[in-house]
Amino acid sequence: MEYLDTTVIATALPQMAKTFKVGPNEVSLGMTAYMLSLAVFIPISGWVADRIGSRTVFVSALITFTMASVLCGSANGLIWFTVTRVLQGVGGSMMVPVGRAIVVRNTPTAGLMRAISTITWPAIVAPVIGPTVGGFITTYASWRWVFFLNVPFGIATLLAALKLVPNQKEAAKRRLDVGSFLLSGAALIGILYGTELASHENTSLSVAGALIVAGILVGAGAVWRLRTTQSPLLDLSTLEIPTYAVTVLWGSATRIGIEAVPYLMPLLLQIEFGFSAFHSGLLLLATACGNLGMKLFTTPILRRFGFRPVAIVNGVMAAVFVAAGGALRASTPLALMIAVLLCYGLARSLQFTLLATLAYADVGDRQRSSASTLWSVAQQMTIGLGIALGALCLRVASLLDKDTHGGFSVANFRSAFAVAALIVFFSVIGYVNLPRDAGDAVRG
Repeated sequence: MEYLDTTVIATALPQMAKTFKVGPNEVSLGMTAYMLSLAVFIPISGWVADRIGSRTVFVSALITFTMASVLCGSANGLIWFTVTRVLQGVGGSMMVPVGRAIVVRNTPTAGLMRAISTITWPAIVAPVIGPTVGGFITTYASWRWVFFLNVPFGIATLLAALKLVPNQKEAAKRRLDVGSFLLSGAALIGILYGTELASHENTSLSVAGALIVAGILVGAGAVWRLRTTQSPLLDLSTLEIPTYAVTVLWGSATRIGIEAVPYLMPLLLQIEFGFSAFHSGLLLLATACGNLGMKLFTTPILRRFGFRPVAIVNGVMAAVFVAAGGALRASTPLALMIAVLLCYGLARSLQFTLLATLAYADVGDRQRSSASTLWSVAQQMTIGLGIALGALCLRVASLLDKDTHGGFSVANFRSAFAVAALIVFFSVIGYVNLPRDAGDAVRG
């Protein structure tokens, strides 16, 4: 539910824009607001779960998320929609990180590869199934049902959670690091919201740039506090572990570039190629097939070749197929379109699962909970930055193209895909510096 709602509205953007009487790029504010609230509140999810119990937090978050979904589907204006998306993000910020922490905390090292592979597939598949689901609902019903659909799943998950999820607590109750929470929240808001504003046609790039710079400076202050306080909100000592640091830092660059595609591709297919919301979503099922198909081979590939070689080779392949997405044309044969999207899905699935598994390869039992929280922050932030990157690149390319007259052209999309591909390719530098035996502890 949480990962699906990250990108499920991608194919519904044009119809939602008509309802709200704004441009499609403006509605992306709702997507960024959702990601923003996720990134801001995830850091305290571990602290809250330790204080009042993992099941209590999970169930409360699930109820909040489901109720907010109803409010999102009932919205009639962009402002109210954005507010309800923030509330939905608050609920989502407590669901997935707490669940991931429970799994990581209770799984021995030898079983981590299988466990992480299992809990990672929703994050890999949902963003590419989202456009298909959103397109079908938007074409044959209404975009509002994109959110109403969460209600039956929310109820079913609530019943399962009450029966299956343990209510684990920490015996020693630590104080909330309010200073770090405020600083990290302000930093993420500045960076993500500044990037989002930069993608809007009527917003000054200088104002957006100032917000981004301010966010980076506040973020530096947050890092300093986290490293100097006695009971930090996030334990940054995990970044001293080489494999974990690479997956969080360089892996974030990989995810930003790759996550721009689920935002850009539905718009390209609908705005430039003239596809309906449903047909564009249906075509994107090829990516979902690639994501799911690769799950069968991920573990054997990693065990056979190792993490470092696969990260390097597959990182380059991911960059190639991100760029290939921008090379598509309306006249491109359907079979070739499907092949490009399928290969993108294969590379995406392998790289994301590799990063999620390698992150915990050398993390000790005592650090796994804090490592899981920091990983969730980085993951959600990069998804939001990927969406904002796609929107920003479209705006900049449109401003530089005198022939677009305020709209988007195929050349604009080509430029946006090229930037995303370059970011993915650049991130391969981090994988080259990995030790040759990286991840051997979990390879089996």
